[in-house]
Amino acid sequence: MIKRISLFFIFWCSGILLFGQETFHLNGLSNKKSIPYLLKGAYVHINAHEVLDNADVLFQNGKIVAVGSGLSAPNGAVEIDLAGKHIYPAFVDAFSDYGMPNVEPAKGVNWYNNKFASAKSGPFNNNEAIKSENSAAEQFKMDKKKAEKMRDLGFATAWVHVPDGISRGTGAVVSFAEAQENESVLKADVGRFFAFDRGSSTMSFPISIMGMVSLLRQTYLDADWYAKGGWQKERNLSLEAFNASKKLKPVFAAKNVDDILRADFVGDEFNEQYLIKGNGDEYQKLDLIKKTGASLIVPIDFPEAEKFIDPLEAQEMELMALRHWNLAPSNPKMLYEAKIPFAISAGDSKGFFDNLRKAIGRGLPEEAALAALTSVPAEMMGLSAQLGKIEKGFEANILVTDKPVFDEKSQRLSLWISGKEYKLNIPDRILDERFVLKIGSEIPEYRLEVKQENGKNKFSVFKSDSVKVKSKIGFEDESISIEIDLDSLGEGLMQGFLWPDGHFAGKAILGNGETVAWSAKPASELSESINEDKKGKKKEEGLIAKMQFPFAPYGFDEQPQAANYLIRNATVWTNEKAGILDEADVLVKNGKIASVGKNLSTKEQVKEIDGRGMHLTSGIIDEHSHIALYSINELETVSAQVRQRDALRSNDINIYRQLAGGVTAAQLLHGSADCIGGQSALIKMKWGEAADGLLIERAPRFIKFALGENVKRGNAFSGTNRYPVTRMGVEQVYMDAFSRAKDYQRQWKAYNALGNKKGVLPPRKDLKMEALVDILNDDLHITCHSYVQSEINMLMHVADTMDFKINTFTHILEGYKVADKMKERGIYGSTFSDWWAYKFEVREAIPYNNAIMNKVGVKTAINSDDAEMARRLNQEAAKTMLYGGLSEEEAWKTVTLYPATMLHLDERMGSIKVGKDADLVLWNANPLSIYARPEFTMIEGVIYFDEKEYEKKTEEIALEKNQLIQAMKNAKGGKSGSMEKKAGSDRVHCDSVLELGGISLDEL
Repeated sequence: MIKRISLFFIFWCSGILLFGQETFHLNGLSNKKSIPYLLKGAYVHINAHEVLDNADVLFQNGKIVAVGSGLSAPNGAVEIDLAGKHIYPAFVDAFSDYGMPNVEPAKGVNWYNNKFASAKSGPFNNNEAIKSENSAAEQFKMDKKKAEKMRDLGFATAWVHVPDGISRGTGAVVSFAEAQENESVLKADVGRFFAFDRGSSTMSFPISIMGMVSLLRQTYLDADWYAKGGWQKERNLSLEAFNASKKLKPVFAAKNVDDILRADFVGDEFNEQYLIKGNGDEYQKLDLIKKTGASLIVPIDFPEAEKFIDPLEAQEMELMALRHWNLAPSNPKMLYEAKIPFAISAGDSKGFFDNLRKAIGRGLPEEAALAALTSVPAEMMGLSAQLGKIEKGFEANILVTDKPVFDEKSQRLSLWISGKEYKLNIPDRILDERFVLKIGSEIPEYRLEVKQENGKNKFSVFKSDSVKVKSKIGFEDESISIEIDLDSLGEGLMQGFLWPDGHFAGKAILGNGETVAWSAKPASELSESINEDKKGKKKEEGLIAKMQFPFAPYGFDEQPQAANYLIRNATVWTNEKAGILDEADVLVKNGKIASVGKNLSTKEQVKEIDGRGMHLTSGIIDEHSHIALYSINELETVSAQVRQRDALRSNDINIYRQLAGGVTAAQLLHGSADCIGGQSALIKMKWGEAADGLLIERAPRFIKFALGENVKRGNAFSGTNRYPVTRMGVEQVYMDAFSRAKDYQRQWKAYNALGNKKGVLPPRKDLKMEALVDILNDDLHITCHSYVQSEINMLMHVADTMDFKINTFTHILEGYKVADKMKERGIYGSTFSDWWAYKFEVREAIPYNNAIMNKVGVKTAINSDDAEMARRLNQEAAKTMLYGGLSEEEAWKTVTLYPATMLHLDERMGSIKVGKDADLVLWNANPLSIYARPEFTMIEGVIYFDEKEYEKKTEEIALEKNQLIQAMKNAKGGKSGSMEKKAGSDRVHCDSVLELGGISLDEL
């Protein structure tokens, strides 16, 4: 063994490290802010768009004094030569929880021990999720490890807040410097923060997105009332803080792209323009986001590739998850091209620069990336005159790099925060993968390869025939040492350096004692034979995923458009007096039915469809559905203030599936966990539209009531403190609720009757009571979940007593027992065709229920309450012919005209009549047949489902998915379990509670 000889000699001379590398820590003077510093001869990036060549930066007392060429150093100044280096404004993180207390999110909801009152001591808001009194400045604590981590990335400052609750209080701008808290908080009360997130609250409300929206809306109303004089009646520090911060910029933390639109909707209601922190999926709805006028803060942490174990595991991946993995790195570029202002946040900082370079590789201009990390966040914080630029008067927050900061080989050399310099904990430089290794002039070439493992460079040496050579390699601080087996020459010992141009060079001592020069240059610059090995190497994944409307399987490449149609020679089920017409025509113009008859003609240009041998009907309407929602239930006994429209999920594949079953419209109901649930959303199945585009314009308003087991929870009786737990208690809930509503109504009538309201405090506006008063005024219609005769009678009695109307009893499997009473009151029914014995309270259900009720004179529909059943409601309707002997036309009306009538939409849909919406389905057979399937489903003149297109789309999806899986397999890195697999059952029912999972109460 030859004794190792070190060639790495370090000499200090006026602060300069030999071998071309400078040091910026000069005799400890860098910690003294009063000393002037002159950084000389660098490329100075004044901002994202201006660069000065061979320029100087002078700063003192933490502020930049001058920027330009040939600056003279004042007396006592420390001069640092940065010739060839780059100076940038230090980065600013616009969304961070740095230095904030750790927040433990509430772990679910315990149904058996519900908590409806706040545990916070003091005169604060009665709901724990409202924490407007929080102050980031007051709660800030130094976090040395995280500060060092962020400095290493080039960040000097951050906009922080406590990420807890729905109204989160005020933020602060803090420094990542090593200092005391009072020095690190640069500015307090910068912005006020919001989110649809209950955070650490242990209360049972809210648990759903719709509940969170309602609580935020109520808080705005409460704060307004409090400011008008409510403070004289009660003290509420949360509302005082909310009002005190009203002039600050509102910032909303969104969990997904739908959250952005949902937040903007609330903001519009209360005249707020939120600055919105997104989640990296904004590219999915860019046009809608642009219309909000919001500026964004976006993360740069992209999904990791999944490491697949086998082909079956790969096929379990959701297409949307695969698409997002592929498209997420393009999100910043797409925002830039859409001219939507945005800042970039470091997120958890994992893979920050790798992801940033990936985004730049996808087309984000480097200038835009730099602006998003410097001047844009500074402007968002209202500190554009202090941060984000290298200009006179600005904070001396400076990042020094050896190459352009986004270059893959760039090293971050130094970071100055308020004039104080920090030595950066820089990871190993990312090296080229292959080098051609030459030792002397007589020894054959070797191949030096470098791989990245956990952020470190791992070296290996190979012969030209790819045989691995025994070697031991060390690399640190640009210095490399190699022990290598040189066959007949014995063991060689090599020492050298990595030079600025990216090659290694040094001296080697061979086994025979000879000393020779050696070098290792990137293979890309040298031998063609080496490059040939790289030609077959896969490039980084490109854009493969489709951008479709919606961002889901079976979406459209472009939004489908309405057209005029003439459907000829079909069997037309009019649902009107004309009955079923043979070989008739239907003309569709401007989204409406323009004419119905035989041998129709028109001078206008139309698309003709031959319906010969087929059946044309109006679209199926599902009176009771829970699809296309992020959440189904709240857990308050009375949740009248929540709205299903606030929980719409427009990319739910069930919309498309139900179009394939001929469904064109549905009532999306709150679940049945509460006696009085939330307000319904009436939608049309406009696949590809955003959430608001699904809503039926000018639709009547509905609300969900419930009776029976689901509200009293008899099977959860032991230990529960949630009222009610008996059917008697259910009745009392209704009596109490409407007694309070009547009192609330009287208060407002008395207030509004005052001629001069000056100096008079109005009643507190209560969204829950507002909804109940709307019921009393017949502006909000009731659909009630029901089974048992006694309870149905009970609610009718309550309605008579409290003077409100019941619109529909849904489910109502014992409706055949009370049909006469329902008819007297003008109440509709909506039921299942033949469900029975699935729980004890339906033990007396019979399949003849629908037919009996209709024959008594109660218009009764067939509903689904199930995403799967909704796809075959035509067959469910046919069962009424078997069980009860309804005619074909009567049976068909149970899923078309009757639900339209009970939803007060029969003037617009439910039959084929001139002037009604062109919501039409062309069936290949009698629609009541088990063999019937739609050829197309049309809504307002737009074909949203086409059988032929379905087959084509299925093939395209399979191809796209395979391409994405292959791209993911070829991607570098990745880990198992990094991405979501196919979700479990998406079949949600009345008693489904939590977001998206269909988790029933019994599972909580």
